[in-house]
Amino acid sequence: MSQAQPAGYLAVPAAGQGSGVLVLHAWWGLNSTIRAVCDRLAEAGFIAFAPDLYHGKVADTIPAAEALVTALDANHLQAKAEIAAAVAFLNQQPGRTGDSLAVIGFSLGAYYALHLSTVDPQNIRSVVIFYGSGDPDFTTARADYLAHYAENDPYEPQSNIDFVTAALKDAGRSLTLYQYPGTGHWFFEPDRLDAYNPQAANLAWERTLAFLNR
Repeated sequence: MSQAQPAGYLAVPAAGQGSGVLVLHAWWGLNSTIRAVCDRLAEAGFIAFAPDLYHGKVADTIPAAEALVTALDANHLQAKAEIAAAVAFLNQQPGRTGDSLAVIGFSLGAYYALHLSTVDPQNIRSVVIFYGSGDPDFTTARADYLAHYAENDPYEPQSNIDFVTAALKDAGRSLTLYQYPGTGHWFFEPDRLDAYNPQAANLAWERTLAFLNR
């Protein structure tokens, strides 16, 4: 029996098949930007699913996002369980090809993407993070990693980037890391008008697709 779709957004290529990509949203929630990422992945030939970790709530301002992420942090075990359910759902898609998944995480989602790669190494073989970090032990991971960071980012200072880089190196994992000059946090997200950088966003997307298709 197939699993019912968890709360979230599913995008499937016109051909009906492709390898699976899990998309983990930023602290704004499952908004139009994240849905658009899933749609673009489907257009590129991937089956993409973004779980809704906020269950319908979306923030437009930083204070509202901080409130939502504080509530999520207090219930992080449920969030991790919901992400695991999303992996199982994506694995059961009839048109999914390949024997592993990729995961793309934005900011808050990057933390959960890195964690997922350490607790579910048999499923997660490719990880893409946008301006996010975490502190997991990567010794159990089997994935390759691609990281996109801003040059000027108070949310992800260079010390965080250096920490993740060193942890992945110590675990013998492959990491390709880019920092985009003149950018800040959220540079990839077109709805963040104060931060969006089209040139950097387009380059990061091209690099992401090349990484997923390698």
